[in-house]
Amino acid sequence: MTAGEKDFYFISELLGRKVVASDGRPIGRAADVIVERVDPYPLVVGLVVRRRFSRAAAALPWSCVTAIEPTLTCTLRVDAAAAPAAAPETIRLREEVLDKQIVDTFGAKVVRVNDLHFLRINSQLRLVHFDVGLRGLMRRLGWEKGLTRTLQWLFSYELTDNLIGWKNVQLLPGAGSLKLNVPHKELSRLHPAELADILEDLSNYDRTAIFRSLDAETAAEALEEIDDPKLQQALIEDMSIEKASDIIEEMSASDAADLLADLPSETAEEILEEMEEGRAEGLRQLLEHPEETAGGMMTTALLNLSPADTVETALQRWREAEPELDVIYYIYITGPDEVLTGVVSMRELLRAEPRQPLSAIQSSRVITVPLDASEDEVVETMIKYGLRALPVVDTADRLKGAIRLRAVLDILYESGN
Repeated sequence: MTAGEKDFYFISELLGRKVVASDGRPIGRAADVIVERVDPYPLVVGLVVRRRFSRAAAALPWSCVTAIEPTLTCTLRVDAAAAPAAAPETIRLREEVLDKQIVDTFGAKVVRVNDLHFLRINSQLRLVHFDVGLRGLMRRLGWEKGLTRTLQWLFSYELTDNLIGWKNVQLLPGAGSLKLNVPHKELSRLHPAELADILEDLSNYDRTAIFRSLDAETAAEALEEIDDPKLQQALIEDMSIEKASDIIEEMSASDAADLLADLPSETAEEILEEMEEGRAEGLRQLLEHPEETAGGMMTTALLNLSPADTVETALQRWREAEPELDVIYYIYITGPDEVLTGVVSMRELLRAEPRQPLSAIQSSRVITVPLDASEDEVVETMIKYGLRALPVVDTADRLKGAIRLRAVLDILYESGN
């Protein structure tokens, strides 16, 4: 590379630049930049050139480029330039990344690529940043200098770059045949609520592609955070029955039942048949109750023990069951025929002696609601008594499930209260 060249370049500075042979004869203008996915940063390996007086494009290896300033100079002869060829591990940045959506896994949002930032190391260029800011767009349009001066003069405002590092980005499949192997584990590290927001912001194509790439547990957590039932339904219906079953099995019982209720009955039944028998039976019981009632709002993933069980036994059972529980703050005490007789909070459990029976520490004054209680009654009861979960019983006071505080918060949020 020649002296006077910069340490950093934007793709907007390269596209459209003249490309000449080492003897000065013109080859054409730069139309795209090809990078290879290698660690730690993608390496520029090719330059797509639009030839003079021709609509045909040629691909030049970057190794033949001897200078960037003032023009791109290449040692390759014009007639040696080959037609562009796709490779599994390469990306055409203008065609496949520029102006496309990416997921900023650091900021947990979907953004659009306005420019691309390269670092020059000796004769190599490496892609290090995605520019998603206004300045990148203005640079592409050729308005950067004028806008920068105007904002500085009128408002004393400095227009800055908004760069996102390569390692903080999850590339999305484009509309073409591009298949990227950037690990989707970066998305799995996001909070489920952030991942849900990202899925809601994407196009149908990208949303489905990303959702399919998630493991069942991560997909279930994200699905629970999506507020739109139609979007939940669409994502599940795009899955195979086997994958849909795996995802719904990872969801809380109440959220899983709500989702199944929104699906076509035939699809819901196929998914249930694919599930473990006990889990499927519990969900079928929940589906018997209207969504707007306590029975439709409750979950059956809770822990109930007998009064004779000791504190030590209860803690052991809780540790074993905790990954599958939706209600973790309370243990419900039931007698013969599952009749609810008391409740023990985790605080009381942890303060008690290991050999004490649960009957000695349980609260026998249990606030409950019937299966057919309305949403308003449920909300009023939980707020009045400050409960984290509200047990639901049938006409014979048999424990059928419990309603989580989250279900009440969702109702209040939707009503605007």
